[in-house]
Amino acid sequence: MSVSQLKDKVPPHNLDAEQATLGALLLDWDSISVVIQYLRPDGFYSLQNQKIFSAMLDLYNEGRQGDLISLKEKLKEKGDLEAAGGIAYVSELTDRVPTSANVDYYAQIVKDQSIRRELIKSAAKIVSKAHDDTIESRGVLEEAQKEIFNLTDNTASHEFKTTQELVTQVINRIQTVYKNKTSLTGIESGFTDLDQMTAGFQPSEMIILGARPSIGKTAMALSMIQHIAIQKKIPSAFFSLEMSDVQVMQRLFVQESRISSEKLRTGFLSHNDFQALQDAAGKIYDSPLYIVDTPNMKLLDLRSVARRLKSQNDIKIIFIDYITLIGSENTQIPRHEQVAEISRSLKSLARELDIPIVVLSQVARSTEGKAPTLAELRESGSIEQDADVVMFLHRERSPENKGDTIPTELIVAKQRNGPVGSVDITFIPHFTKFENVSHQKEER
Repeated sequence: MSVSQLKDKVPPHNLDAEQATLGALLLDWDSISVVIQYLRPDGFYSLQNQKIFSAMLDLYNEGRQGDLISLKEKLKEKGDLEAAGGIAYVSELTDRVPTSANVDYYAQIVKDQSIRRELIKSAAKIVSKAHDDTIESRGVLEEAQKEIFNLTDNTASHEFKTTQELVTQVINRIQTVYKNKTSLTGIESGFTDLDQMTAGFQPSEMIILGARPSIGKTAMALSMIQHIAIQKKIPSAFFSLEMSDVQVMQRLFVQESRISSEKLRTGFLSHNDFQALQDAAGKIYDSPLYIVDTPNMKLLDLRSVARRLKSQNDIKIIFIDYITLIGSENTQIPRHEQVAEISRSLKSLARELDIPIVVLSQVARSTEGKAPTLAELRESGSIEQDADVVMFLHRERSPENKGDTIPTELIVAKQRNGPVGSVDITFIPHFTKFENVSHQKEER
């Protein structure tokens, strides 16, 4: 259809469905509790029908029964009776529908037409901004995505489950654990003591990994990625906002091949080293790992890419390095409020995609030389509030900590559904990698 034809086209609507919905509600008032989950007065195209449904909502909120008499009285009380078509129009509504049995079907038609009208409005806004040369094309793209995502959020229906459904789900989960005879119900991090404490990273959880600079946040995340994506072949995504994708890949080569980073950097490699690199390359090549390398990435873009990775590649876990490098669309508010918004959005994203999201975060300078606490997460206290699990890396910055292995403490400071405490792990500077203490003892 051409643009000229669109100009004269009436916005999508279905007056028959609107009248049938209102008439069915008057025949079966109890159905309004279902309809109001996804329909509001502005979802109706006709102004008359908007006024009538608005009056119905008022009756419902007041706990009153909705029928022709009470509806007419409410419209009179609001001064909307004439705008609603008068007594004759309201009285005819019950004649428009033979039964109330299909009220949900009628209401869905009204909702569908409403969504189409909103899409047209959003498209018009996007077209208007696209013609505005004072706005950068990147800004237009962000506004377009925001319009669509806002529309998606506003049209989501609110569902509930009965205790019978939830009991069945819980029993099935318990039976699965019983059959498998394992304490791990989520994704293994590769760190035995941590996995025993958390039972693995659980779906819909936001996990925060915090530390001071140079303690090894990225190394810890990549050590987990190596176990999850490369060894266990679990589809994973790594959002690197600080390092380039090539640097991330080089670190993974070091970890998997166990060739020192210094050798790779200088090129002094032996024949055995090349063989180890070739073996590592094969394993990494076959791994379902997706690396997103975008500096100054906006929150909106991150959510969009994450959704696409989930729908197209069914990723099971996301790592983000790190939270304060994520840009907010709302730059007018203070930075701590921006970080709070980002934190809430990431937690919401974890629930939406039903996967764990591990987010790296810096901690305040005041923790230098001592174990970090929840109060010292950088920028915003909402990170602590939104997170399901908060972990900290801690080790002393002393001259003797320059050997082949460096003892490190991994502190689980918060766990919404489990115990807190600390576990001992080992940092290997040559491989920029963390490992279980027991693994190091076996090697020695």
